[in-house]
Amino acid sequence: MTYVRLVDDAQGAVASTLSGAAAGLIARTSGSTGEPREVLLSAEAVRASALATLERLGGPGNWLVALPTDRIAGAMVLARARIGQAAALAMPEGPFTAQAFSHAAAAMPAGRRYISLVPTQVRRILADPEAADALASFDTVLVGGAPPGMVLPANAIETYGMTETCGGCVYDGVPLPGVSVRLHDDDRICLTGPMLADGYLDGENSAFVTTQGKRWFVTNDIGDWADTLTVHGRADDIIITGGHNVHPAQVEDALYQVPGIREAVVVGVPDHEWGERITAVITCADPAPTTAHLRETLDLPRYALPRQIVPVRSLPLTEAGKIDRNAVRRIAAAAENEE
Repeated sequence: MTYVRLVDDAQGAVASTLSGAAAGLIARTSGSTGEPREVLLSAEAVRASALATLERLGGPGNWLVALPTDRIAGAMVLARARIGQAAALAMPEGPFTAQAFSHAAAAMPAGRRYISLVPTQVRRILADPEAADALASFDTVLVGGAPPGMVLPANAIETYGMTETCGGCVYDGVPLPGVSVRLHDDDRICLTGPMLADGYLDGENSAFVTTQGKRWFVTNDIGDWADTLTVHGRADDIIITGGHNVHPAQVEDALYQVPGIREAVVVGVPDHEWGERITAVITCADPAPTTAHLRETLDLPRYALPRQIVPVRSLPLTEAGKIDRNAVRRIAAAAENEE
């Protein structure tokens, strides 16, 4: 048996994998911080992930498919519905809008209702009263990659995971059944469990390590682990400015407390004086706050204050709907060069 690519036929690939006709899925990573890679996910891993999620949610239910199914987050929605012998109703083709969501939600069959969304979709829904009411009717809303400070609806669960773990494997900081978490020596988050990928198609598998008989995936995310997992952000996103290490999430969290700021992504731009210049690319209500105003009002150490604010109409997204941080860096660098 062979692995089948999601990008060729997501519905068929998931069906073949769960029926045993295929060895598993080939899923592309999101590419939010670099070139996408192809990940090998066995049928056993896909099934384990789906069952663990359904156990955490309290049982099967019907799903509204609002994410691209050629990426793992959307494909796992299909897998959960199929394993739970439930419906998977697809959103209409085209850009995601609050109105389209409301119509699709109204067409769902009776019974338990689930949906998986990215933060941008949640914001669009909550900005529309009718769509917000429709979202409140779902039993559970899974939200992956919510930025710090983002207010989620009461029925939402914040998920953490990646393609290499068949999507989310830690819900609201608590690992799914069968999942274990530990920290690497450099505070990078390590994950293990039955939903762990077999590896990468290109064969470069140094991120998978075996310790005391357990196979782990060493992520590139920094975090804290006690009774629950707290994710601070990616190790390669840390900004070194004036000799200080600054986690972008720390600054983004403070920016989300500022009235009028809807979205914020903080990146480092090369700077001859500071090493890296802390730059915040934001979407906001008019008029945009000035850099001077934010530096006076943000509750942050002085070294962590943004030295530049770049307002934009919208933030760039990857095909998977996540913030494209590389594209944000290019926007920040271009704005710096225009000064």
